Amino acid sequence: MDADFSVELGPEDETLEMPWAGAENGPKYYDLKRHPELLQFIEEARDQPELREFLQAMNSRAIAFETAKCDVWASTEMNPAEEIFGASHKYCSYVDLIFTENSARFSLAEHEQFARRLTELLKKAPDLPASAEFLIRRCYYHEDSQTRDGCYITFYLFGYGDDELQARQRWAIAMKLVENAIKQRSAAR
Repeated sequence: MDADFSVELGPEDETLEMPWAGAENGPKYYDLKRHPELLQFIEEARDQPELREFLQAMNSRAIAFETAKCDVWASTEMNPAEEIFGASHKYCSYVDLIFTENSARFSLAEHEQFARRLTELLKKAPDLPASAEFLIRRCYYHEDSQTRDGCYITFYLFGYGDDELQARQRWAIAMKLVENAIKQRSAAR
């Protein structure tokens, strides 16, 4: 499995507002850490059991993170860096992860250390046509009528294959590998 992380804190880079809300009757933030029963309202998790399991794990008390957003999709568009997988299809997802502890949310060093150790661990995983990217980005946390600058991690996962089914199967295996690696790194914090 290919794994890497980067820091994207420039003025043009993506950011997150926490908590966030979409358009009326559209997607919105659910606090799954404190209210796991709300997982039923996340459409992507209803359709993808592997994603549902990952969200359940990331929002458990044993993990240093909680989730903010997610999505899943299939694609046949490959960028030049993905040609090494020799695949025509990919199955893709992202999950935005935020530290549960306030002190960690506002520490770039904690985010970098966690992402570095996580990618090192994932690089030791068995060879699999999949890639994981962890992007450290700026998050604006709205707390008690104040807004504080912090960070979050967008975790992208791509499984590659000769057709959508094979790409999805490889994505599912890689999702479980990342889940286990995050559990292991959370325990070591």
